[in-house]
Amino acid sequence: MNETASLTLKQVDVFTGRPFYGNPVAVVLGGEALETEDMQRIACWVNLSETTFLLPSSQADYRLRIFTPQHELPFAGHPTIGSAYAALESGFVEKKKLLRQECGAGVLDLSFEDERIFVRGPEPRITDVRRGLPFAKKLLRIEVGPVWIVGEVADAQELAALKPDMGALAAFTIDHEATGITVFAASGEKQTAMHVRSFAPAHGIPEDPVCGSGNLAVAHYLKQTNGLKRFGERYIARQGMQMKRDGRVHVRVDEDGVRIGGRAVTCIEGTLRI
Repeated sequence: MNETASLTLKQVDVFTGRPFYGNPVAVVLGGEALETEDMQRIACWVNLSETTFLLPSSQADYRLRIFTPQHELPFAGHPTIGSAYAALESGFVEKKKLLRQECGAGVLDLSFEDERIFVRGPEPRITDVRRGLPFAKKLLRIEVGPVWIVGEVADAQELAALKPDMGALAAFTIDHEATGITVFAASGEKQTAMHVRSFAPAHGIPEDPVCGSGNLAVAHYLKQTNGLKRFGERYIARQGMQMKRDGRVHVRVDEDGVRIGGRAVTCIEGTLRI
């Protein structure tokens, strides 16, 4: 690592238009000279759920590498949207309605629509989970980059009251080789269709404030179980209230795939001295 270099660092709040209500991601612009271990060390130091590195690409508008404090991810929802916002805001890529992102999951299509950024998620792999949890009868293991165990809770009140045993959840997800568990329930509200909560204690994230890949997995769960008719092929999910956040994830289930989207706003911008 070149100790005299510096890079621009943005902290972008995702799935919200108001600072401090969404899920933050740290975005480092550039960093081509960094080794993988340097990126991992920076992500561990930043200590958000994800830190990303925007890099040049020969296949797309940019290349994105995504790191948790512990390891690299092929894809993640809110880091993808937050990084696209940072790329457009900073001029790292030219302002346009359609973007292509190269990442570990391949080349993904993004669109900028009505101040929201949408990404078409990777194609999922879905399997049944036979051993249940006390608060959800049916569970599916859904791989969308990260791997989520997805289940439905009876109602929004029961979902809000959940106080899961994090040790047991960590063991459960490790047993099923999953990133974490995402559970949802009908919201009972007019403006949003459902409430969502995502837990990934085995990866150092007891609860994710507003989880893009978790919501992507929920949409695939509904598609797989013929549950879309209850929520529609266009709906808004609300997440984060138990963590003093209030994110909104816009979900679209199209013939060519599932898209998630939302607003983003930069909360911090500075220089990372390396």
